[in-house]
Amino acid sequence: MYHSVGDCSDDPYRITVSPRRLDRQLGWLRRRGLRGVSMADLLAARSRGEGRGLVGLTFDDGYADFVDHALPVLRRHGCGATLFVLPGRLDGVNAWDPIGPRKQLLGKRGIRVAAATEGIEIGSHGLTHVDLTKADDRTLRAEVAGSRAVLSELVGAPVQGFCYPYGTVDQRAVRTVRDAGYAYACAVDLGPLSGPYALPRVHVGERDTSWRLHLKHRLHRLRRRPVEGV
Repeated sequence: MYHSVGDCSDDPYRITVSPRRLDRQLGWLRRRGLRGVSMADLLAARSRGEGRGLVGLTFDDGYADFVDHALPVLRRHGCGATLFVLPGRLDGVNAWDPIGPRKQLLGKRGIRVAAATEGIEIGSHGLTHVDLTKADDRTLRAEVAGSRAVLSELVGAPVQGFCYPYGTVDQRAVRTVRDAGYAYACAVDLGPLSGPYALPRVHVGERDTSWRLHLKHRLHRLRRRPVEGV
């Protein structure tokens, strides 16, 4: 689970990784016979029994620096990824963060550039980055189903993946995501909900050197549970 790729000098939430560090992290994967792919490609490969050696890479929030800094590194290593964007904040900034620098978000052109890149999947992060577990029913439907409709039209293909803002998820949010037609959804931590609509992920940041990645990889393998329906 990545977020922004760029300058890490002012990063209170530790969501930014430098292009150089990303390059080293993807190189670490490749040297171990692993390759980063989008979540859609990972899940499809697993369903065919061909998921060995593949790692799902995700980038939350849809920062504009994905196109400028992340894409070149991903292509250099032959990796794909899923980019979760906010169609309700096109060309906006990360206004949901109370502190830290304002980071530019992708607009229509940037999202289309990413979508046209081989191996890159566009997913929804909701419309405006709100906590779905605290949203009323109308807002919840707009953030989930409304964002899928907007994004599908924007990229010219059905959007299959959803990512819960802040990683907060409950049964009502899961049900709404499933009913909206998504094929899967990503959470953050391993919680009481499991299955294709609450997939846990491992946060990766600037401090994650090779030995930390090794420990995180081993820990994730120990704590993961089989994917079951929810």
